Amino acid sequence: MRRLAAFIACFGIGTAHAAIWDGQTLGSPHRGGTLHLTADAAGGTLDPQINYTSQYLQLFVNAYDGLLTFRQAEGKAGLDVVPDLAEALPEVSPDGLTWRFTLRHGIRFSDGRPVRVADVVATMRRIYIAGSPTAASFYGGIAGAKECLDDPSRCTLPGVEGDEATRRITFHLTHPDGEFLQKLAFPHAVILPADAPPHDVGNVPVPGTGPYRIESYDANHRMVLERNPYFHVWNPEAQTDGYVDRIEYDFGLSDEAQITAVEQGRYDWMLDTKPQDRLGELGSHYTAQVHIQPLFGLYYMAMNIHEPPFDSELVRRAINEAVDRHAMTILYGGSAIAEPLCQIVPHGLPGADIPCLYGQGAPAPTWQGPNFERAREWVRQSGRAGSNITLIVPNQAIGVGMGVYLRNMLQAMGFHASVRPMAPANAESYARNSDNHVQISLAYWFADYPSPSTFLDDLLGCDNYHPHSDSSTNASGYCDAALQKIMRQAEATLDPTQAATLWQQAGIMAMQASAIAPLIQMRYVDFVSRRLGNYFYTPLDHMLFSHVWVR
Repeated sequence: MRRLAAFIACFGIGTAHAAIWDGQTLGSPHRGGTLHLTADAAGGTLDPQINYTSQYLQLFVNAYDGLLTFRQAEGKAGLDVVPDLAEALPEVSPDGLTWRFTLRHGIRFSDGRPVRVADVVATMRRIYIAGSPTAASFYGGIAGAKECLDDPSRCTLPGVEGDEATRRITFHLTHPDGEFLQKLAFPHAVILPADAPPHDVGNVPVPGTGPYRIESYDANHRMVLERNPYFHVWNPEAQTDGYVDRIEYDFGLSDEAQITAVEQGRYDWMLDTKPQDRLGELGSHYTAQVHIQPLFGLYYMAMNIHEPPFDSELVRRAINEAVDRHAMTILYGGSAIAEPLCQIVPHGLPGADIPCLYGQGAPAPTWQGPNFERAREWVRQSGRAGSNITLIVPNQAIGVGMGVYLRNMLQAMGFHASVRPMAPANAESYARNSDNHVQISLAYWFADYPSPSTFLDDLLGCDNYHPHSDSSTNASGYCDAALQKIMRQAEATLDPTQAATLWQQAGIMAMQASAIAPLIQMRYVDFVSRRLGNYFYTPLDHMLFSHVWVR
């Protein structure tokens, strides 16, 4: 553990090396050049309304815009919603059911066409027609959404009206939604041309409005982005002109190879989690190039309640009781970059914190350590001892390391367990499709926007369980009417204090059911090249590619 200790000593906890962003790049001596990015694999479809990977959501913020977005700012200011393609935040009726926006003048798509009100209206319909994974969970409250979800081919969506003459767009909701601003700021609501294909575009880019546009994409090798020649800054809090002229994103290097490539200056930034055995090296030789940031993200295990032995609540509770979250923290890289987590919602979000229901001394304010004997007794009572279990894990070093530990834990609990590593993007989609009969999977999840709903509802909500489809985010297949009711009440209320109380109730109910075993809350570790300057990190979008420069 000497290398880990050196890493902690060098960086501490929550260290950040961020520059101040003034919103201007024109005329800057740092403007120009190519930013080189690397990742183990591509992130899937280029469709910004369908792709649900943090890898490409981080990229799409540089190429697309919605009516609203989250402020491009560091710290808590980056959690605020600001106008983007809309001139201002909406006018909202007293009953919370009508939301009115005005579309800005003078904005063009990256192919030169002007952005019209008709594009906004058509884009919102496309969310349902093309099958966005958040169509029901985020946008199901728009009038007409139910009919669109039931039969996308006949979707008219009367709940979104547009007037080209006044440039007004009006949303009509079927019930109040205290998170509607945040949902419209999420990338699945970015505005596309009205003639965008009514299906997943796959590897073909769609025109956007951001400072960059995707020029080419080979999912096996590389993506290239270049400047959008029609872009101009309309709200520097929402979107700014980028420093670099070109972004090249290469795929195919392992996490270990990525570290070496950034050290050598062949790449400026790497996507994947930094292997534990390289952390000491980074801490001793590359201190100025490492940035440790807060993160609304967790590693967790999803247990499929429709597959034995996890159809038994006793087995699921036993997993939460037995897992050593301190060991998971060490396997991730240590206390500088992770902490044990025994709740589904990461710390730092309103309504997140609940008593820890599992482990020694539970319930307790924090996790006190595993209670393995009690876990083994619950397995014995369940009658499922001896079951065969296959655990799906991401095939990166950390995922495999955690997987081996968890396999050994399952065997010690009385099961016959094995590990099946898969590429990260494939592992997630494979585990979510009920046709694959995955019993248990290791995954990570990040906040879509700053609310507990993006964990509790996304990972356990009934609307997010889609049997026979990898568009489901609810890999456990859990759907409970009582939990769903409380989550809907929390989402609807406009009172933050009341919402926080309801989310705490929902969090306790979810942990009692134990369809998920939270393991750790991560901190984000960015490793960049020596030539990268003006490092800039926001809580939701992470390092902003448009804000950094290269020397």
